[in-house]
Amino acid sequence: MVQDLRVRGGGEGDPLLLLLHGLGATGAVWSGWAPELARRWPGRWLAPDLPGHGGSAELSEYTFDALADAVRPLAESAGRTVVVGHSLGGVVALALAARTSVAAIVGLGIKVAWSAEDLDRAQALARRPVAWYDSQEDALARHLRVSGLANLITDQDPAAQEGIREQDGRWRLAMDPRAFGVGAPDMAGLLARSSAPVVLARGERDPMNTDEQLAQLGVPAVTLAGLGHNAHVESPTRCMALLEA
Repeated sequence: MVQDLRVRGGGEGDPLLLLLHGLGATGAVWSGWAPELARRWPGRWLAPDLPGHGGSAELSEYTFDALADAVRPLAESAGRTVVVGHSLGGVVALALAARTSVAAIVGLGIKVAWSAEDLDRAQALARRPVAWYDSQEDALARHLRVSGLANLITDQDPAAQEGIREQDGRWRLAMDPRAFGVGAPDMAGLLARSSAPVVLARGERDPMNTDEQLAQLGVPAVTLAGLGHNAHVESPTRCMALLEA
């Protein structure tokens, strides 16, 4: 545990690759990257559970800055740090780059355009109390839906198992529902304040964003043919190619 975060990782030396998961997921979502990282990444890698997710502590309030502050010690403990963030994690990566020096950022699958209806729906989810389930199976099914991992991983995958928690014979998601209330990112402001070069990427089948939306942000953008919102789970190999570029 670092700064109340559960962190997994591997490799040795610099540079550090910091992997930040999306809303509802955990750092275990990057487990499929381990073989590729062992072959292709020259230094260390770390994949924390963001606050309010998995085995990490909750926050009193969820903002992009607060999430970035929580992972900041991981980046500052290294020499050269490259950050890959998926969805919410991509926004946290940008907020982190406004607060400390990082070498580069890849933001994958970030939802960059939010309607009033989108925000109202997210706030409604944030106000809901924790839901309890009588069976592990029901809790797993809900976690996979919330994290967007349904039909991509099995119930036995670490990314599934670490997304739920048992207490007194009942099960719940290992996520603070208040994290849904983090809000919409100020992408233009975050990109302007970033201390590092940024590449934005999306899966071709990702319903959360469009090529046109990313193109309007004025930074390099890449579309990964045939992949969806969780492109990093569908094809670690192709997503790692973004780092080489």
